[in-house]
Amino acid sequence: MKLNKTAVGWLNVTPLLAIMVPFFIMPIIVVSIASIMQTDGFGGMFMDPTLENYTYVFQSALTYRLYFETIKFAALTLIFSAFIGFWVAYFLVFHVRSKLLAMGLFLICTVPFWTSNIIRMISWIPLLGKEGLINQALMAMGFIDAPLEFLLYSDFAVVVAYVHQLTIFMIVPIFNSMARIDKRVVEAALDAGASKFDIMRYIILPMSKSGIALGAIFVVSIVMGDFFVVKVMSGGGTASVVGAFYEDIGVLQYPSAAASAIVLTILVMLMVALILRVVDIRKEITQ
Repeated sequence: MKLNKTAVGWLNVTPLLAIMVPFFIMPIIVVSIASIMQTDGFGGMFMDPTLENYTYVFQSALTYRLYFETIKFAALTLIFSAFIGFWVAYFLVFHVRSKLLAMGLFLICTVPFWTSNIIRMISWIPLLGKEGLINQALMAMGFIDAPLEFLLYSDFAVVVAYVHQLTIFMIVPIFNSMARIDKRVVEAALDAGASKFDIMRYIILPMSKSGIALGAIFVVSIVMGDFFVVKVMSGGGTASVVGAFYEDIGVLQYPSAAASAIVLTILVMLMVALILRVVDIRKEITQ
């Protein structure tokens, strides 16, 4: 029996729907419903639709401060991880002649993921603490007279931890994009008298846009949805949006937590849409 194009199309998307519906769409629907429910203050919820939970989110000055802090961390992490990821990928693709060696060095970049997130963060404490290796080394060399306090339990430490964890999400897609660049194009540009800066600006960077955009989506989504790194590396001195509604869940305020989750989801989707607006990933990949 020959199936028509519509039936074939539905069969092709069925595996995706089988994953998206129970693990993404249904949870979003449940959280959306919870966000307009009311609570008795003791964990019980009842269906009396209200927008008070959203009003509470948008009228709270704390909400805007938390979003500012979270977006700040996302932006700083994106900038530093994109810079490091781009040059690491560039070195592996254009300066390592052996493909086997390039893949070996690429795998070394994944070493941080061989340990848990907690261990990776704890590993910074002996380095950044007041009695840590960096402070002790700087004092021994006479560069400072007292330990630098901003190195640990600060915004600086949060960004360092994020960049440490998420740079790999930049390296992988950028490496993949650069690996598809025909080396003969670069050689032809050099033969035509183009400078290395011009090659970077007109060839490598434009043809790596899809990788940078994909990496940006990964980094922004993860940072916006995280609170553990902020909590640990800031020493409790800085909060995040996710941390705020995690606290709401801890005191059984489920509707307000659900409203905060929906607002955050919409914001992240808008940020992703903005990235996709700047770079048409499908067009870049199919070129």
